[in-house]
Amino acid sequence: MKTRIFEHIILGACCCMTLGLASCGEDFLDKTPESEYVASTYYNSDAAVIKAIEPLYNRAWHEFNRRSLMAMGSIRANDAWNPYVNAEFARFQLTGLDENVAAAWSALYNVVSMTTETIDNVRNYATSDVSEEVKNQAYGECYLLRATAYFYLLRGWGEIVLYENNQEIINQPIRPLTKEEDVLKFIVRDLRRAIDLLPVVGADHHPSRYSAKAMLAKVLLAQSGWNKSERDQAILNEVVQLCDEVINCGQFALMDDYEQLFRMQNNDNPETILALRWAKPSSNEYGSMNATYSDLASNDISDDVNVWGGSLCPSPDMIDYYNEEPADSFRLRGTFFSFGRHYDYLWMNEGGYTYKKNWMQVKKGVLGRKADANGELDQMASPLNTYIMRLADVYLTKAEALLGNKVETSDPQALAAFNATRIRAKLQPKTSFSFDDLIRERRIEFCMEYLNWFDMVVWYRWKPQYMLDFFNNKQHRAFEIRENDILKNDDGTFSYRAFLNSGTDCWYFADWTNHDGGVYWNDFMAKNVDVNANNATESGNIIMTKKDGYVYDVNDLVSKNKNLLPITLNEANIFIPYPETDVIQNPYFNQPAQSYDFGE
Repeated sequence: MKTRIFEHIILGACCCMTLGLASCGEDFLDKTPESEYVASTYYNSDAAVIKAIEPLYNRAWHEFNRRSLMAMGSIRANDAWNPYVNAEFARFQLTGLDENVAAAWSALYNVVSMTTETIDNVRNYATSDVSEEVKNQAYGECYLLRATAYFYLLRGWGEIVLYENNQEIINQPIRPLTKEEDVLKFIVRDLRRAIDLLPVVGADHHPSRYSAKAMLAKVLLAQSGWNKSERDQAILNEVVQLCDEVINCGQFALMDDYEQLFRMQNNDNPETILALRWAKPSSNEYGSMNATYSDLASNDISDDVNVWGGSLCPSPDMIDYYNEEPADSFRLRGTFFSFGRHYDYLWMNEGGYTYKKNWMQVKKGVLGRKADANGELDQMASPLNTYIMRLADVYLTKAEALLGNKVETSDPQALAAFNATRIRAKLQPKTSFSFDDLIRERRIEFCMEYLNWFDMVVWYRWKPQYMLDFFNNKQHRAFEIRENDILKNDDGTFSYRAFLNSGTDCWYFADWTNHDGGVYWNDFMAKNVDVNANNATESGNIIMTKKDGYVYDVNDLVSKNKNLLPITLNEANIFIPYPETDVIQNPYFNQPAQSYDFGE
């Protein structure tokens, strides 16, 4: 009996043993091979080995990146909400029958199988004309990418099937789940191997050993508190050391302008530590291009391209974050379109693009029209890199490690790391920060970069009750904010009204103009009802009361939409369900996870 994992190992092995692989950029897989080769005759030069590993940065990840990565990393984190695309991820109503759950699971195991097969191919078939340096580079990159795929699997599903030999799992595809702690141990081992094997400086945008050290720091931070009441201080100390090595190695630097991180002209910028690198749409190599574009962009901004992301809007709690510090306008500008913002590099042939809607839509990853991208833009095809890790993450990883188990810190090293991203955003540096501050900083810095939910899972495994309270009491999840429902105030804040889980009636208003009373939504209230700070006012079947800066439609909440109550997160739905096919075919999925045999 073959599981889905088994099927994708075969696919990955076949992909790696042929070289009918797609291009992915100007000087990174820039030519499609003219014919196919079998592994036994292909690995006969340094250039051939390098060519063989480059598809591991695009084609191997394509089905994960296409839709599942955004759904898992950003929509699930409540960065943004689209009632028509990936809504089940935001509502925490996923089942094992969801196609994007199966796609993510299969694609990540495809990465595992392809990297593992590449290691075997180089080891078994590389001729004497291949240098030891290039063989080690290939091994190191494969270990780095395999560890990264397993890290996504761990934070997505918890206990997973772990293996490091394709032939063994082909021979025995039905095997038990592995304990989470052992998965982390395996990932750490792969990353330490990568550090030993990768060159000090990577050539042609390939990762160096410092890329592996950055990823190791992030994984060790997770390991330090995974299923522990307190984080392990010895591990935290190593995290800080690794972060310092990466920050001080001279290979990376924060971009001066946050917004410039998300322009195709700045692919492979100095802040990039590890990224998926995609082919130009003109290559027509499906599977090697960034397919997220149509889910992100709206047809009135990218009207030369078939896109359907027009309903993708920030969540209420993301807008609240921006409202708390209106000066954080540069990161807002780079992440979401908002009223009055002008972009001179969009619609360039018309003098630029100004967003004029009383709404907010995703900007990050949106490149405008084809002409703005030198023609390299099409339906489900963008050349923009997908960040896996950038230097800002290393700074905030160091800050989190130095905060450690403390409630708050004013340690100078911790503050320098924490404030690096704030200073880049032209904000006043903090003089101390707490864990809540760190959550807020990470969410704003990495909003809609498909990262935030994976961090939240790590925090949940360390502080489960803390994070459940955060999810259920500090986030307004799966609320729809419709076009013309966001008003920009003179002080740079935004007032908005939200609809409960796509319900037909407004549930609450957020007032950022006058917390002491008065009109909270001028356009709506003028037609319906005035609300003051001290009492509830009834108009027809609408009853509203004020609480903590919000005006709640109590009648709508209590009586009209009982079936649409706010999302509740708990131990049962934090992790994604396994694909139903695997659960049916593999009885181990209903049994306790086992320890992994690491041998010697």
